[in-house]
Amino acid sequence: MPVDIRSNLHQVRRRITTAAKRAGRDPSEIILVAVSKTHPPASIRKAIDANCTIFGENKVQEAEEKISEIGRDPAQWHLIGHLQKNKARKAVQLFDVIHSVDSPELAHRLERICEEEGRERLSVFVQVDIAGETTKSGVPETQLQLLVEMLKRCERLNLDGLMVLPPYFADPEATRPYFQRLRAIRDRLAAEGVFANGFGHLSVGMSHDLEVAIEEGATIVRVGTAIFGSR
Repeated sequence: MPVDIRSNLHQVRRRITTAAKRAGRDPSEIILVAVSKTHPPASIRKAIDANCTIFGENKVQEAEEKISEIGRDPAQWHLIGHLQKNKARKAVQLFDVIHSVDSPELAHRLERICEEEGRERLSVFVQVDIAGETTKSGVPETQLQLLVEMLKRCERLNLDGLMVLPPYFADPEATRPYFQRLRAIRDRLAAEGVFANGFGHLSVGMSHDLEVAIEEGATIVRVGTAIFGSR
């Protein structure tokens, strides 16, 4: 049976609205990033037709093919996967936001490439490794301050938030401590005035746990399966 992307988007937006109201929040505060990795341009176009305009991709090469076909004007493109240093230049050229800055070395390279490419501003988030999973990227909490201090010195990178990829749990409630921890880190950094946008985005929550994420302060949820179906 074909995936009804328009209907799925309606259901996801309803879930976001319900969770936000339950938490006493304004649903408009929460940005939906449709995770389009591994899905074809045709599916992205269906989502655009349903007024979804922000897409998350994991791999630079895959994203490049889609962006070249769909274009920059109809959509905003976010890199949510690990960024290899040798793909940094292409990422600067392609993406509006990078969620996965995880080392001072990568930040330095992105800053230098922005200067070389004539890009005045690039919005970035720091991916924080809270769980210590060897299979996932992210800066360890013990090294976070070093990365933040480096980003504060950057003229072209705007530190606009934090991102986390918690371990997968069948019970969404089990992700709550990870979201709470990232929020506490964000609040501390916001009090120090490190975020270019002032408040600091929280890029947390996916298809199965977005309600918990919203209850814990998510400003961005990254939803793929609930929109596009299984990969």
